[in-house]
Amino acid sequence: METNRPDYTETLTRHGIRPTAVRLLIYKTALRFHDTFSMSELEDALESVDKSTVFRTLSLFAARHLLHEIEDGSGSTKYCICRNDRPCGIDELHCHFHCEACRKTFCLDYTHIPAVRYPAGFEVRQIDYLLKGLCPDCRAKRHV
Repeated sequence: METNRPDYTETLTRHGIRPTAVRLLIYKTALRFHDTFSMSELEDALESVDKSTVFRTLSLFAARHLLHEIEDGSGSTKYCICRNDRPCGIDELHCHFHCEACRKTFCLDYTHIPAVRYPAGFEVRQIDYLLKGLCPDCRAKRHV
């Protein structure tokens, strides 16, 4: 009997990650988040995995380009699933929006980071482009 379920084992392997039961559980749980998530949000969703294992796994996933790390100014690193099967080029990265009211950070998947000119000799490996303001829900609540 054939199923249409994704092969998460193959995904981890393709990224050079040994697919242990805990890593598969953490990856499957991370996929449930539509936008960004914090380590504590992931821990709450997992319940049975200790904090140090979650931290080490998130670090490994980010190092192997399975996740993106986002610094949104909240003091808590956020993560989002990388949709590429290879490291993202600078021109493939997208912007994020941090709502100052509800404190959520949203992926703006189709809003690419604008080209940034920088001096010769520098090697750019990551660009964090963050917009701040009110998300549509919080904006609507303020105008009621």
